[in-house]
Amino acid sequence: MRPHRAPAATRTAVSAVAALALLSGCGAAGGLKSAGDAPSAVEPKHLWPDLPPASSAPYDYGEGETARIPGIRVTGGDVRRLDPVAVAQAGLKAKTNRDSGLDELPDATVRQIRACRTAPDDCPVLAPYYRDLTGDGRDELVLGIRMPDQQLAVRVYMPDGDRLTRIMSTYDAVISVELAGRDVIMRAPSVIPGYEYRTAWSWDDRQRAMLPTRDEILRTPEHRKAPKPKHSPTRTPSGTATGTPSPSAGSGTRTPSESPAETR
Repeated sequence: MRPHRAPAATRTAVSAVAALALLSGCGAAGGLKSAGDAPSAVEPKHLWPDLPPASSAPYDYGEGETARIPGIRVTGGDVRRLDPVAVAQAGLKAKTNRDSGLDELPDATVRQIRACRTAPDDCPVLAPYYRDLTGDGRDELVLGIRMPDQQLAVRVYMPDGDRLTRIMSTYDAVISVELAGRDVIMRAPSVIPGYEYRTAWSWDDRQRAMLPTRDEILRTPEHRKAPKPKHSPTRTPSGTATGTPSPSAGSGTRTPSESPAETR
């Protein structure tokens, strides 16, 4: 049977009565009621407007620093074909676009990387992970390198034609590293008990590099006790990795079961 459609005049009258009932808050249980006056919006207050603006950044986290990796060719733009140990070794000779000093590794770690072929058990290069972090449809290579004092260097490499460019390099104390969408999420211990730092690194088209776009200090989740913080040269978090591991790690590269995720 066809639905009955009331005349326009009738529909108008019914609508007016219904609207009046809603506005008055009367009627059957479950009707709309006023929650009171909405709080007034407060515009931002500019403090000390006469202060001169800073001319330089007080800290250098290595953000925006990139480097072309010498001697590495990316066939078909596929970083999964690369040997992660070869990438780490070639990266020791890379020249950055600016010198923050944060790309340097301790001498002991450099020696271990160079000896990965002959002493694979001591190789600090962890199993690689892959994720399209730039949004161009091609995966980037994410490497972790173990360092002394429970620190971890985290580096991201982007295929650039048939060359390889490092678009992120940082290190700090280890809690965890996660791949969330197109972000690299790093967690590091805070000097405040029960709190931790969380930094999200994201691709920036203008800078052509991964930048720390969100930096927070948060309460440590109840299910995980915060590790005792240790002194770190940098404040940028780092840690364990989750994502898609390499199906076959290069010579000297640790297997996923030996990744920092097992050291929480």
